[in-house]
Amino acid sequence: MFLTNILLKKAKSKSILVLVESVVSGHTRHMVRERVADKIEVIQFDPYIQTMAIYKEKKKIRGISW
Repeated sequence: MFLTNILLKKAKSKSILVLVESVVSGHTRHMVRERVADKIEVIQFDPYIQTMAIYKEKKKIRGISW
């Protein structure tokens, strides 16, 4: 391995964009979380059922650098 490969290697971002899905209706939205944090579970307004619902993380989309 060359020294230039080590120096030019891209660092991982601290935050990632994830897709969260409503447990009740299946409505999806995007949220940002830290890479080292646990999976997201949050209560937010669901426009399909017009009330608050639990959203759980479904999958990671990509890294985000601020």
